[in-house]
Amino acid sequence: MDSSTDQTWKRTHYSKNIDTSMNGKGVIIVGWISSIREHSNIKFLTINDRFGNIQVILKKNEYPTSLTSEIPKISEHASIAIKGKVRSEPKAPNGIEIIPVDFKILSLANKKSPIVIQSRKGVGIDTRLDLRAIDLRRPYLQSIFSIRYTLLNSCREFLRKEGFIEVNTPKIISTATEGGATLFPIFYYDREAFLTQSPQLYKEQLTMAFENVFEIGPIFRAEPSRTNRHLSEATSIDIEKAYADYNDIMEILERMIHFLWDEVKDKNKLHLKYLKIELPDPSFPFRRYRYSDLIEKLQNAGESIDWGDDISQQKLRNLDDNDMKNFYFIIDWPTSIKPFYVKPKSTGTECESFDLMYRNLELSSGSTRIHDKQELIERMKKQGLNTDAFDFHLKVFDYGMPPHAGFGLGLERLMMSMCNVDNIRDVVLFPRDIDRLSP
Repeated sequence: MDSSTDQTWKRTHYSKNIDTSMNGKGVIIVGWISSIREHSNIKFLTINDRFGNIQVILKKNEYPTSLTSEIPKISEHASIAIKGKVRSEPKAPNGIEIIPVDFKILSLANKKSPIVIQSRKGVGIDTRLDLRAIDLRRPYLQSIFSIRYTLLNSCREFLRKEGFIEVNTPKIISTATEGGATLFPIFYYDREAFLTQSPQLYKEQLTMAFENVFEIGPIFRAEPSRTNRHLSEATSIDIEKAYADYNDIMEILERMIHFLWDEVKDKNKLHLKYLKIELPDPSFPFRRYRYSDLIEKLQNAGESIDWGDDISQQKLRNLDDNDMKNFYFIIDWPTSIKPFYVKPKSTGTECESFDLMYRNLELSSGSTRIHDKQELIERMKKQGLNTDAFDFHLKVFDYGMPPHAGFGLGLERLMMSMCNVDNIRDVVLFPRDIDRLSP
């Protein structure tokens, strides 16, 4: 074992930088051991780093005898630095392997992991979430979160090109954004406050100064749901645009989805291949179903549903419509079941609103917003809200609030639709739900 200083063990190459052209060259690789295989007194180590993996072969007479006593200490998940030479080997992954001349164990694994790194499913999700950092070493989740990274970057790129600026709004608020009981109360010095359900009211106000704004950030909803598609803390992609209505916003959302799909197909080819996903091209424009027409369609299919009811995931699943097997909008919802800030249509019973669906999964909600102060106050009163609690918001409407519209898009649900994931917890690093507050 080399007793030199750590500086002598500084990595010279990542796995992605080593290829057959380097045959015979010396390198230092650093990473963790994802697998150990033995065959005829030969050990094969797979060393992972952030970009991939590379094979190391431990064969007697090829490594120094000084390493013999150290080799039994090697175990899966241990962190290790290896000095060695590159050798071309067609049978090895990537066509190369490393012949060590020395190695240094940086951190030992003291327990055997219950998680099989190469498994796509593996043990139960609660066991995996209890050891989430280990779970995230699996190539399956590495691929998922590489795609998530592309989606986030691509969202920002698209919206910047569309003339939006990124903002950051408060996550500690004094009153409910949308009313209701799905709030997390907290102590804020000597008074009660809440974690925000949405940046809605702040992004509306910001259209007065910046016209077009977007935010990608956390939202918190205390929904007592134990489904595979609900979280207590999620990531929302929110936009708000001045001098626009819900038709303008739907068109932006359509084009953004197309852009994101193209970017992932271009930048995550290997991840999609590993996940066995072929991303279809979304149709354009997305089909639009009026809420009233869908209610009639469901009633004709024998469903027990009335105008004014919400449309559940299960009821949508029972509709036989090829146009509903990809992206589509449900538009013109009843005013009574939408938030107070959504603008009613001339009938009053319907509003300028939409939900973006992928199959039977809701991904996004958006609308034209009310920009008249008196109309907004009346809507608040109809929903039983205390207008005094919203004075911080209402008073800016005295200064020429522009017409505006926007949407909120759930990043995790978008990931579920793209990656064919059944459980939303698999697209969140450390999920929070009604049962889980750790790790």
